[in-house]
Parts: sequence; structure tokens; C-alpha cells
Amino acid sequence: MAQLIVMPKFGLTMTEGTIASWNVAVGDAIAEGDILCEIETDKLTNEFESPKAGVLLKIIEDDGATVTCLEPIAIIGEANEDISGLLSGSAAPSADEAVAPVAAAVIAEPPAKTAGGRINASPLAKKLAKEKGIDLALITGTGNKGSITVDDVNNYAPTTEADQKISVSPVAQKMAAASGVDLSTVSGDGRIMKKDVEALLTQSSKTEAAPETIPLKGMRKTIAKRMSESWSTSPRVTYTRPLDATAMKEFRTKLKPAFEKRGLKLTFNHIIMKVCAQALLEYPHLNGSLVDDTLILHPHAHIGLAIGLDSGLLVPNVKNCDSKSLSQIAEETEKLIAEAKSGRTKMDDLTGGTFTLTNLGAYGITSFSPIINQPELAILGIDAMVDTPVVVGGQITIRPMMNLSLTADHRIIDGALAAQFLQRIGEYLENPALLLV
Repeated sequence: MAQLIVMPKFGLTMTEGTIASWNVAVGDAIAEGDILCEIETDKLTNEFESPKAGVLLKIIEDDGATVTCLEPIAIIGEANEDISGLLSGSAAPSADEAVAPVAAAVIAEPPAKTAGGRINASPLAKKLAKEKGIDLALITGTGNKGSITVDDVNNYAPTTEADQKISVSPVAQKMAAASGVDLSTVSGDGRIMKKDVEALLTQSSKTEAAPETIPLKGMRKTIAKRMSESWSTSPRVTYTRPLDATAMKEFRTKLKPAFEKRGLKLTFNHIIMKVCAQALLEYPHLNGSLVDDTLILHPHAHIGLAIGLDSGLLVPNVKNCDSKSLSQIAEETEKLIAEAKSGRTKMDDLTGGTFTLTNLGAYGITSFSPIINQPELAILGIDAMVDTPVVVGGQITIRPMMNLSLTADHRIIDGALAAQFLQRIGEYLENPALLLV
């Protein structure tokens, strides 16, 4: 029996998904568990397995469509099975198939004419139209038997007949608006579709380069939404502190051989994560979340590390950094990075974070203001390590200096508290032996 296949709900917070690509075509035989399509949700791309065996009878939503959870995307049943009952109640046309008119939504009926073909209008209406330079053929009459009145002339809005009769799909309309295309110049087969606008842009590009249009979807769409929400939610302040990284570099150099023997990689990120976990226990307000009017102080430090990918930014987090050894933090962090780069990040790794690190040092950035990962209250930016002349004991010497940039939510974290927390991180990194005290 035919069955509607709906957009799955992969997580509690998922409300919609975007179909990245279909792996099967209409008419294909499908076994239960076969991969039907890939679905982008939040910051992940998930493979969607078929919940039943049968034949793919119809694809309701095409590649690139964003669909609300539990709304139909396909129909699976037996070969040649009648699916008209399912279609009549559930399947809506895709975005590019739905027709949306431009500007004047209703195509006006032509004005009533007399038997001789003359337009039926009152003498005053004709005189007024002539004075205003308006073609009476473009006006719809509201008088007796459709005759044009003075009010009809006065109320006429100058809209071309061509514009009134244009029908266009929503996708084509958005593309035309973004590209500055006059839809009256686009030729379509009854209605203007996306392909018609693309054809005009391609033709125009031979003499003048057309702007590229990239609709936001998937991970980038989610990032844009969350960054806007964070920007409008948290009154944030960024505090920057210089750090002498000499001791941290020596600490890493001494530990690297032991890590390498165990097949582990030790980076400055791992050391800073361990230090932050210790500091967060001492300053619990930095390890909190603000939900509505309730401050939640988390008992453990789940520290996220921002990972830049071609498709956007992922922030998986290492759980319970405060109770884990440096080697455990290093091992789990590198595993999360590998999974993110291969597209295998699990939803659980992206949720529950209490504090975030983001490192732009590799790009030579010496100071920046990172945006808080909601609903956390702070984020630490790690800047480039630069050999810098400094005064030590009255003598000028070269030291590896770097900045730490802490952005904190001023609703909860006052300047003094943020400064104390940042100072404590600096103390640990400039003297890592303090971690043993």
C-alpha cells in the first residue's frame, strides 16, 4: 500500500530540513533501509533511510527544497499503484511550480465596448483621460454595463498591460528582483519560470557580467540566523589581554614526545581548553547560561572548539573537560575535528556546550571580537603568537606574545569579573605548573 514519506525530525530542535540531493529516482525499487536522500539540518547533513520497501512512485519535493518536519516529500508503494488519493490531500506543488503573479495580482477584464468597437465611457471621463494622457483601453470600467466613469480615470494606477498579465514562479520572481531583471522583458511559455530568468541572465552575461545569486540554505542559513540572534540577544563586551606564551610553548615541547608515543597530537588549543576548564570551575558565572530570566550554572565544563569548514562553522564540544586529563582532551578534540571534516559530526556533539574557544591565530589575526555561541555567556578568541620585543627585568628581549580576546555577556558578567577570569587564564598559561596545585 502506498505511503507518504515525510521530512524526518532528527533532533528535538529541528523544525525543517533541506533536501540536499535525492539518491534514487522515480520508478526505482527500494529496500527498507536504503538511502533515499541527503537532508541538511541545522549544521549537519544526514542520510535519510527509507522506512519501508517498495517502488518510489513520486518525488514531491525536489533537490534544494526546504520542508517543515513531518511534511510529505515522497511517496513509496507498489508499482503502478494509484496514488491520486494521497496526492489530493497532501502533495503541494514545489516552489518553482507554484505560480505567483507580479505587481498587479489580478488580470483585469478588458473594458466593455459598444457594438461598434468603441470604448464605453462617459464624456467627462473621456475628457479627463485625454487631459491626463491615459489610454482608456487600459481602464476597467465600474459604471453601468462596464462603462468608464470619472472616478475610474482618477483611480487608475499607471500599470502597463504587459505587467498585468505576467505570471511568474516565486523562485523566478526572487531571482529577477535580486538581479534587477525587468520581467516584462522575459519570455516564458505561459508563465515565467526560473529557467527563463536564467536564460536571460546568461544571454546578458555575454555583454555584461550578471551578478551571482546564492540563496542561503543548510549550514550557512543556520549560521546567519544564529549569529543575528546572538547579536540582538547579548549586550557583549570584548576584553583583550596580552600573554607571554614562553612557558606554554616550553610546556608543549616537553609533553609532545610522550603524546606522540601514544599516537596523540598536542596543540595549544588542547592546553588552553584544559586551562579554561580549570578557570571555569573557579569562576562559575562564566560557565553559565541565561534562559529567559533564569541563570543556570553548569556543574561541568563542556568546552566547544569552533571548526571552520568550506560550508560554514561547526562548534562540537568536549564534554566534562574539567574532569579529563590533557591527553583525553587532545584525543577527543582531534576526533571531533576529523568527524567534522568528514561530515560525520553527531548532533549530541553540537549541543550542551557551556563555553567556546575560537582560534584565528593561524591567519595572523592579533585581535578580534568573537560572537557568543548562545545560550552560553562567554567565548574566548585565541590570536596569533608573534615574536615581540618586550622589557623583562629591565632588559629588552624577544618573547612569543599573543592576545586572548574574551567576549562576555554584560547582562551577567560585569567588567571586573571578566577581567579576573581572563587574568586567571593568563596566570595558568604563563605558569602551567599551577594546574598541579
